[in-house]
Amino acid sequence: MMSSTPRPVQETRFSFPGQTHFYSGKVRDLYRIGDRIILVATDRISAFDHILPRAIPYKGQVLNQLSAYFLRASSEVAPNWLEATPDPNVSIGKYCDPIPLEMVIRKYLTGHAWRTYREGHRTLCGVSLPDGMKENDPFPEPIITPATKATSGHDEDISVEQILSQGIVTPDEWALLEQRTRALFDLGTRMARARGLILVDTKYEFGRWHGDLLVMDEIHTPDSSRYFLLEGFEERRSRGEPQVQLSKEFVREWLMAHGFQGLENQTMPVMGDDVVRAISERYIQLYEQVTGTSFEPDPDPDPVSRMEGAVRQWLLHV
Repeated sequence: MMSSTPRPVQETRFSFPGQTHFYSGKVRDLYRIGDRIILVATDRISAFDHILPRAIPYKGQVLNQLSAYFLRASSEVAPNWLEATPDPNVSIGKYCDPIPLEMVIRKYLTGHAWRTYREGHRTLCGVSLPDGMKENDPFPEPIITPATKATSGHDEDISVEQILSQGIVTPDEWALLEQRTRALFDLGTRMARARGLILVDTKYEFGRWHGDLLVMDEIHTPDSSRYFLLEGFEERRSRGEPQVQLSKEFVREWLMAHGFQGLENQTMPVMGDDVVRAISERYIQLYEQVTGTSFEPDPDPDPVSRMEGAVRQWLLHV
């Protein structure tokens, strides 16, 4: 799968012609030029709203290419920001006014929802949760549990009533957000099942663009989604066994096993080479499982210069 491991991309600091803004997020570096945004997927990895000390080889390429795959496949279901991918790690598209919400949608009781449920809570973001559920049980229908999009620190759960009362979106905008979230999740579920996977939960981000609400950022990647293997799912669920999953949850589980959940006074453990290599292989495994194609790692020894050159070349032709 990988003949050699490149130097992972920890950060970029480009200066493009006409550039007016730069922002370094948890995983991506964003550059604004006029009404376009250039999104560079680095190899940084985050969990519990903290950036981990070590970057993961090929992670940025996997995320960028996988997200582009889904954005193109879903553009008729929900219009999105993407216009071009001039480099394996780079996407370019429309600059939208971001809505500070993560539209989280869940079909199964797992992860954050399960941890909340296990503590005895029976509502999440104002949504009632049935009694008597076990970990990984399906909900009667997918539930939407939004979170505020924090610029730093932890994202916070929020109810629809709070979203509307705070004026984050209008009632009409909320109706459209909900409709497109459910439509995207339905498409993602069908695409995953065709590849032997279950799309367990995911999140979408939207922004305003000339009166419309466009999908922003990535969709259906292991950073934004949780996948279970379909084969053996029901047997494992009936026996109360852990599910085989392709997502970032195993990174969170490793951190928790080493005493870190992003809480105050906790020290983040540093991953060893074996752990870094295993995470990289899991990301590539998901890409190949979801798309049904082989991952082609870019062997360039200087990926940062390659990215900058690809963007500059693209800008010359627009």
